[in-house]
Amino acid sequence: MNLIINGENKSFDDNFTLEQIIDKLMIKDKVMAAAVNMEIVKKENWKTYTFKEDDKLELLQFVGGG
Repeated sequence: MNLIINGENKSFDDNFTLEQIIDKLMIKDKVMAAAVNMEIVKKENWKTYTFKEDDKLELLQFVGGG
């Protein structure tokens, strides 16, 4: 399955959940929010959320600054 993650094309096995993709990308500790096709996916749904071909996933992390 092809997904667009933060603007980059990536391929994954079918039926990967959002949580599994975040784990595979090794960024679990950094991701604070996720949106698929501009819709926020609540963190409590990451374990069960699955994708469709060419979904656009944005993984957001908050950065402090001043």
